[in-house]
Amino acid sequence: MLLGPLLACALLLLALPALATVPVGGSKNFTESVVLATLARAAGRQHGVQVQLRPALGGTRIVWRALREGDIDAYPEYTGTLTHELLPNTAPDASIAALRKRLHTLGIGMTDPLGFNNTYALGMRETEAKRLHIARISDLRAQPQLKLAFSNEFMNRVDGWPGLKRAYRLPMHARGMSHDVAYRALASGAIDVTDLYRTDAEIAYTTCACSRTIYTISHVTMRFICIGWICANGRPSSSPRCKA
Repeated sequence: MLLGPLLACALLLLALPALATVPVGGSKNFTESVVLATLARAAGRQHGVQVQLRPALGGTRIVWRALREGDIDAYPEYTGTLTHELLPNTAPDASIAALRKRLHTLGIGMTDPLGFNNTYALGMRETEAKRLHIARISDLRAQPQLKLAFSNEFMNRVDGWPGLKRAYRLPMHARGMSHDVAYRALASGAIDVTDLYRTDAEIAYTTCACSRTIYTISHVTMRFICIGWICANGRPSSSPRCKA
């Protein structure tokens, strides 16, 4: 189920009209994004599609800008990030068809979802969570001494720390740090709570249940920009070979 859309992405890249160079795939700077981009390249190579890979470019805004400016041709993205961060005034539960319609106006296309869901979660060391009797996010409110640190992107997302703090009336402050540093800080006890990804293979911690609707279902898709479909002057060409 996963390789089909990944291969579709690679084949769509190969089919881009008037493409003078090898298409370029990119990823964000965390493990899951790098793995998905690498799988897409591997799926393409198995079927004769050569794709250059630029992994771990940075956070969402950096990779989105690279896509928009033509520095890369594709990267894996989350529907929740589309609705909450990249496409203003989009319904949180927007359908794939609705997202495609919005992206079409930008000259960007999107494959079908890759077949799994990934959402944010908050995590603590299991021993500490048991000691403080914390099982739900709302339980954190009674422990203002806890040290919170989140990935820099989570600190600024509408559905990240700002929405979480407001919805659960959490009294503590939080600081931002890179995701890999936050994992090490959590393991060492330097911090008590950080943001996790539900599909993250590194999770070895207690995750706090969410009792309010903060995190929407976030399916992973491969987004691709149709090089040649957007001309240098910003006007779309009429080529039928690359459809959003």
